[in-house]
Amino acid sequence: MVKENLIKLYQESFKTNWDLPSLTDYTTGNTFYFSDVAREIARFHILFKECHIRKGDKIALVGKDSPRWFIAYMATITYGATIVPILQDFAPNDIHHIINHSESTLLFVSDAIWDTLEEDNVPELRAVISLTDYRCLHQRDGENIQKMLRLSDSRMTEKYPNGFKREDVKFPEVDNSEMLVLNYTSGTTGFCKGVMLTGNNLAGNVTYAMSLGIMFRGDRELCFLPVAHTYSCAFNLLTPLAVGAHVYILGKIPSPKILLKAFEDVKPNLILAVPLILEKIYRKMIIPQLNKRTIKLALNIPLLDSRIYAVICNKLIAALGGRFCQIIVGGAAMNQEVSDFLYKIKFPFTIGYGMTECGPLISYSHYKEYVPGSCGQVLKDIMDVRIDSEDPYNIVGEIQVKGENVMVGYYKNEEATQNAFTADGWLRTGDLGTIDKNKNIFIRGRSKTMILGPSGQNIYPEELESKLNNLPFVLESLVIEKEGKLVALVYPDYDTVDGTGISHDDLPSIMEKNRIELNKQLASFESISKIQLYPTEFKKTPKNSIRRYLYTNY
Repeated sequence: MVKENLIKLYQESFKTNWDLPSLTDYTTGNTFYFSDVAREIARFHILFKECHIRKGDKIALVGKDSPRWFIAYMATITYGATIVPILQDFAPNDIHHIINHSESTLLFVSDAIWDTLEEDNVPELRAVISLTDYRCLHQRDGENIQKMLRLSDSRMTEKYPNGFKREDVKFPEVDNSEMLVLNYTSGTTGFCKGVMLTGNNLAGNVTYAMSLGIMFRGDRELCFLPVAHTYSCAFNLLTPLAVGAHVYILGKIPSPKILLKAFEDVKPNLILAVPLILEKIYRKMIIPQLNKRTIKLALNIPLLDSRIYAVICNKLIAALGGRFCQIIVGGAAMNQEVSDFLYKIKFPFTIGYGMTECGPLISYSHYKEYVPGSCGQVLKDIMDVRIDSEDPYNIVGEIQVKGENVMVGYYKNEEATQNAFTADGWLRTGDLGTIDKNKNIFIRGRSKTMILGPSGQNIYPEELESKLNNLPFVLESLVIEKEGKLVALVYPDYDTVDGTGISHDDLPSIMEKNRIELNKQLASFESISKIQLYPTEFKKTPKNSIRRYLYTNY
């Protein structure tokens, strides 16, 4: 058990950082100080008590990232209730299902999302509260929560007649063993279960992050990943609020253009990203430079190449604000070519590994200690790892983990919980890979996506896709098995195609050349038999991983 009590950690943080800015809506500039956040939490604790919300009751939360989203989350867990964060990309029927399956009693929701939901489909909800201004959007017959919300100012005055002050920050006693988060994830292989995370799971992630010395009091951070996902939640919400950092919440779709402007404005001290972000910046900013004739020639001259790489690295750092200590990449596998190039130019990035079931962190290494091709070292004194293989250093097997961050199970699904763990208590990640003697983890692919070759060989489609995505005019790809052969679905990079004046009618012949070039890099049993153009971008999870299960029968 982690020694630090999670809720006490935040109680002390709000007192210590009372006068510091905490949350800023990047679009509007509206800022909440730690004192403002603590005051709003106290207001909701009064409401929860008057509404007879008990410890362990479920409160659902769905909407665009915003300061009020963060506050609703923190108000719930510091009360001892269980937050049910729902990704805003979920379809209305899925949101209905999660609310009902989790037995949520209250719902915090964006107005636009509430307009898509049917109140008759969530009959057990006692009330629905707007994330725009915390007004009551709906209440069940017989409830008076709307009235209680209107009276919240007077209730605060009654309890704190001299005003709510630093010394008034006092949260209920909540043991680390209590379930504080029920997270329903959307994976690449289908709709997942409700992951039960305790205060100890969250504390394991937060206290480990605090021990790394990469985020400090007064630091600035830009949150552009959906905070309903555990990766963003742990390190864009929970850790900054614990150390006294200032989070700017983007609240927009993070296109490269929007992100680069936000990085310039915020100048964050630490950047959390998914691979797709860096891959897009690499294609848009770096590839055009490398393709210039003068640069190509200069890169072949000894000593001059290192200077050019240093210039590229410095320009990239400046474009991302210029003040960050490192970029931590997680959430999905990173394109190997992009990773290798960033490592070559000594760009300060590292790749971590985790999953919702671990809230999420499993492995991480500081960029100065990062081993190329790995996703970091298993967390010392927090987590442990093993490979289900007779030779874990050389022969691929399932990655299995145990430790402080591992969930207690899936909500109301004992069968799935039992299947998730080995007989001796290790969590089965479903990922395949190897480790080295220092317990750096090297991922090869997912056990559910692995394809058996004609003679029983293991084929990892993610590796083939990584190579294919580096070939001309390929924006993204998906390798599937069709009638015993490997077929690659490709969504072309139409922006680049149009920019070079190439006709769309020429794309089939270009892709055939790509197929031939790709197969030269592959073993015979991995050969792609056909590249098939796909008309739209592939559907993705909020982490930007392709929802592979949608295309298995394409």
